[in-house]
Amino acid sequence: MVPAGNAIVGIDLADVKQAIVVTDHDSRVLARRRLLCRAWQLGEVLDWALVKAKAAGFASVTVACEPTGHRWRVLDQLAAERGLSLVCVQPLLVWRAREAEDLTWDKSDPKDAVIIARLAAQLCCYEPERASAQYARLRHLGARRNQLTTDATAGVQQLRDLLECVGPAVLDAAGAPFRSASWCAALTVVLDRCHADLTRVRRMGRSGSSPRYGPSCPSGVPPGHGFASSPPCSMP
Repeated sequence: MVPAGNAIVGIDLADVKQAIVVTDHDSRVLARRRLLCRAWQLGEVLDWALVKAKAAGFASVTVACEPTGHRWRVLDQLAAERGLSLVCVQPLLVWRAREAEDLTWDKSDPKDAVIIARLAAQLCCYEPERASAQYARLRHLGARRNQLTTDATAGVQQLRDLLECVGPAVLDAAGAPFRSASWCAALTVVLDRCHADLTRVRRMGRSGSSPRYGPSCPSGVPPGHGFASSPPCSMP
């Protein structure tokens, strides 16, 4: 994974400030650079690191970084274009190594770059899987699915909070109201016909709010009946 004949290029990735060190397997720094550039502009840096490594007697370099955000994927692509291997070091290991080094939580980009290179030399790293087009698409779809699930859950919780304030009995009209298509449809009709004015529904009473619903209504209790039987409550 990290050949002994390769120097190690430790890179602490950031948005515009990049810290790069070239070290041997004993963590001796062979070269060091600080740059103001984006991750996709690091190709020149990899070329520079390869020259420094060969000048020190190494055959090639192994690139090491933390797999945080998306920048490491850009760096992996740049390394693959040059025939270089890339390994990732877990951020938790970097945190613990930084703490064990001087018993402080002090953080600096040049120091983290050296720590990343040292952990890679100790094989406390792994080779990330290079994503194919299909795998990358699946990752995007999975992220979108998680976002939709979070939004739907938040919407249900918000609606439940509102109903518990203005019509708590409505929530008892079905065993799982937010999963019931009939409950959602009935609630939509009730709110639409009263123009979201529940005073009108309460004025109709139980008999007036549920004559059109039959035994097919969930739990036999229509949502309109719940509004009619719920005491008015002021919103907080």
